[in-house]
Amino acid sequence: MYRTFAAVLLSVATSQVVAKVDPLQADRLGRDLTPLGAEQAGNNEGTIPAWTGGVSAPSSYRPGMHHPDPYAADGELFRVTAQNQAQYQAQLPAGLSDLLQRHPDYAMRVFPTRRSASAPQRIYDATKANAVKAELIANGNGLRGAAAGVPFPIPQDGIEIIWNHILHYKGDQNHFINNQAVVINGNPNLIKRDRQIYYVYGREGMTTAQLDNTLLLYKYVVTAPAKLANTALVVQDPLDQVLATRKAWRYSPDNRRVRRLPTLAYDSVQPDTSDLATADVLDTYNGAPDRYEWSLVGKQEMLVPYNSYQVHQKGIPYDQIVQTKTLNPELLRYELHRVWIVDAVLRTGYRHPYAARRFYVDEDSWQILAVDLRDKEGELIGLQEAHPINYYDVPMVSSTLETLYHLQDGNYFVDGLDNNEPMYDFNANINPRDFSPQALRREGN
Repeated sequence: MYRTFAAVLLSVATSQVVAKVDPLQADRLGRDLTPLGAEQAGNNEGTIPAWTGGVSAPSSYRPGMHHPDPYAADGELFRVTAQNQAQYQAQLPAGLSDLLQRHPDYAMRVFPTRRSASAPQRIYDATKANAVKAELIANGNGLRGAAAGVPFPIPQDGIEIIWNHILHYKGDQNHFINNQAVVINGNPNLIKRDRQIYYVYGREGMTTAQLDNTLLLYKYVVTAPAKLANTALVVQDPLDQVLATRKAWRYSPDNRRVRRLPTLAYDSVQPDTSDLATADVLDTYNGAPDRYEWSLVGKQEMLVPYNSYQVHQKGIPYDQIVQTKTLNPELLRYELHRVWIVDAVLRTGYRHPYAARRFYVDEDSWQILAVDLRDKEGELIGLQEAHPINYYDVPMVSSTLETLYHLQDGNYFVDGLDNNEPMYDFNANINPRDFSPQALRREGN
């Protein structure tokens, strides 16, 4: 069942401009490759099926609902535990293997593989156009010749895969309310946020000329607990963050002032996370790639979080999801999928608590599903997991929950708890002019 795939092409130095894909290679998209660049065929063992277009919305679904589980009838195939994990060792991210050893009551529930990933046809069309035009510039810190779709559907090195993750389609705009939990010494503390995201890169009709080095605009207002209520943040995220740094402003209701944050990137700490989460772990990885050396290890079949509809269902109390040491494993789903494996090693002269990272990136959607985190001594200190679903209103894959485990002290951070909140509004009337420091104070009041 375990199979390792060689990299499609040899890795090239990120300091070079990466060659565009030959049109003959691009013509494979929608043929033997899916429109986003995955292998369309299943594996020889039959444990990974062929991709046939992704999941469709169940007939019972209506916009605004929490997304019904299309695979609720699937039977559990097996469980991976501390007692039997040696049998599956080659298919486990190192951090997940460590988590099993540290928490003998944790079990990975493995289900049949469902290749549910889908995206709008315009994203498929843009991806094929990008394949023959997109290229890295500025030592890999930016790109040109791409808009809307995945920039590198037939990747040649690790940094292209990371750009695919950063730029994979997540809708045009999104308004949602969810919670994050900081779990220290087994005690969870929840913060509720009203969030808005205005995506620029992936918008319908977007062209490379219109991008103006803008990736997205992001804003939130804290609504609970009372001591943090009305705290607000706005972020203007550029595409090339070395050419133009990320801009962020925070409003504090204590002094009713808006303050420009000196930095909200790399290893700076995310506000209100009790130092558990750095800025660049949001969405499993975000921001400029310039502080790491990137290398493509290859493609491999791995047991990873996938089709996490069960933990997404409406009405589940948050204390049934967030337990003292881990998420409730009885609500989680793991499947066997082919993933790209990318290593990142911190460049000389920079510092970060995560001196080395290994990313496991879904071939079907380009969503990062798991990350092993190591310190400068090479010791495994953390595990990130994204528990994704394929949304229905706007076909796309994105995480419904993200978790960052601090393996050594047992503390962890969770983001995305939305079971008791209104569902995401992908058609919200969001004005990009509202993502400014001038508008931030109004949001906080």
